Amino acid sequence: MDGAVVAVVVVAVFLLLVLKSGMRVVNQVERGVVFRLGKALPGARQPGITFLVPFADRMRKVNVQVVTMPVPTQEGITKDNVSVKVDAVVYFRVVDPVRAAIEVQDYVFAVGQVAQSSLRSIIGKSDLDDLLSDRERLHEGLALMIDSPAAGWGIHIDRVEIKDVQLPESLKRSMSRQAEAERERRARVITADGEFQAAQQLANASRIMSDTPEAMQLRLLQTVVEVAAEKNSTLVMPFPVELLRYFDKAAQQFGGGAGTNSGANSGASAPQSAPEVTPAPAAPELTSPEAKRLPEPRPQEDSDRP
Repeated sequence: MDGAVVAVVVVAVFLLLVLKSGMRVVNQVERGVVFRLGKALPGARQPGITFLVPFADRMRKVNVQVVTMPVPTQEGITKDNVSVKVDAVVYFRVVDPVRAAIEVQDYVFAVGQVAQSSLRSIIGKSDLDDLLSDRERLHEGLALMIDSPAAGWGIHIDRVEIKDVQLPESLKRSMSRQAEAERERRARVITADGEFQAAQQLANASRIMSDTPEAMQLRLLQTVVEVAAEKNSTLVMPFPVELLRYFDKAAQQFGGGAGTNSGANSGASAPQSAPEVTPAPAAPELTSPEAKRLPEPRPQEDSDRP
């Protein structure tokens, strides 16, 4: 009796060990692919506790989380012959664990190599402006190129993005000068357009003021009010230029009339005879040497002076 009990206990312990050796736990982020005697069983084991046949089954766990894989920097020449360096990032996940475990040896390495070759191909087919501005279209094309071979491996490409585009320093300086010239051109066009609109408005205002002289007077008063609001001791009064011209013409006319009157007065007094002046008798010439010592003759005094 004791031997039977011992045998039962031994068998139970052996069964427990066998069951324990065949028991596996699959995590939530994983799926289990079972190989029975080297042949993959259809379907993947779901998360939780699963049992395998001891010494016959072998299970491989496949992670089904989204994998973020950076693509190393790839150097290439664009369609418009510009040398650039581009790096990207790929987001993918396993949708068929059985195919990912069977069809490809290392699906992460395989996706990385396909991403690098596809990125170099995209660089050669695109222009520089597309790499800098139209990246959404390039992302879609790059994802399609990577997803074509990856779909046969049970891999789904969620998204591919170009992170950075490195340009040569000379090209950066050229683009900077081009952008500066473009901004300057826009500034000049905007300034010229503003001046043109201002000139049009001023022309319209001048026509309105010429039709209504009262508008000029009101504008003059408004200017005076604006100047007086500054609380300064100097008051600037605008003076019409036409009025200055009127005073100038009046002054010229007045000056011409005064010259004519003076000429008439001189002509009227011309017929009157001037009083005759009797010349004084000339002094006799002295040729002797004593003539130099004689005093000079005094002018003859007027006999009519009292």
